[in-house]
Amino acid sequence: MNLKPHTLSVFDREINELRTLVLTMGREVEAQVQRAVEGVRTGNTDLLEAVRSKEKEINAEDREVFEKTVQLIVRNAPTASDLRLALATMQIATDLERVGDEAKKIAKAGLRLLDRQPSFTPSVELDLITRTGVEMLHAALDLYARLEDDQASEILARDKEVDRMFKGILRELITYMMEDPRTISQSIELVFIAKALERVGDHAKNIVEHVIYVVEGKDVRYRGSPPQAEA
Repeated sequence: MNLKPHTLSVFDREINELRTLVLTMGREVEAQVQRAVEGVRTGNTDLLEAVRSKEKEINAEDREVFEKTVQLIVRNAPTASDLRLALATMQIATDLERVGDEAKKIAKAGLRLLDRQPSFTPSVELDLITRTGVEMLHAALDLYARLEDDQASEILARDKEVDRMFKGILRELITYMMEDPRTISQSIELVFIAKALERVGDHAKNIVEHVIYVVEGKDVRYRGSPPQAEA
């Protein structure tokens, strides 16, 4: 019987190609978030339009990763840690696509603000929450690139920092709206932007949890239940 061999080299080559694609997506969405906030901060509508247009490419890359991962699983029938890596790769691509969605939301909110007030400048500080969220995302992708979880706890702890930053921005904007109702429409758009940045941290956290699943075989997404180890 002449069976097609299932060799590790075939799987390794295909999964490495997928991982390269996902890491490229990661660099793209990091840049998307940074460009979106820069566009809001500087009033650069061309930059905001470019962010909005780029999102379609990121969606296409997510679909490509999904389709290729399904094909890889069908062809190679991976098990245990190989299967976990394939599934996590697909899930990480989805989280990155959603970060791209958040960047698009920031860009659209910025365009609405600038349409109403071309000389608009943000009334709250967005740089710190942006930098922290992007640093989390970059660090999470580094774990995925190395397939290590040595920095996982530090990255997960930073998600709470981002949550606190968002709550601080929200309190500040509520104060502005109470003191001057004329700022309500502007402040609401800034709430949308800050919430999108908070969600970047959430997706970075998800990526770390996917890496832990690959490395340790533990699903730590639902901390109310004890993690279940796999082979």
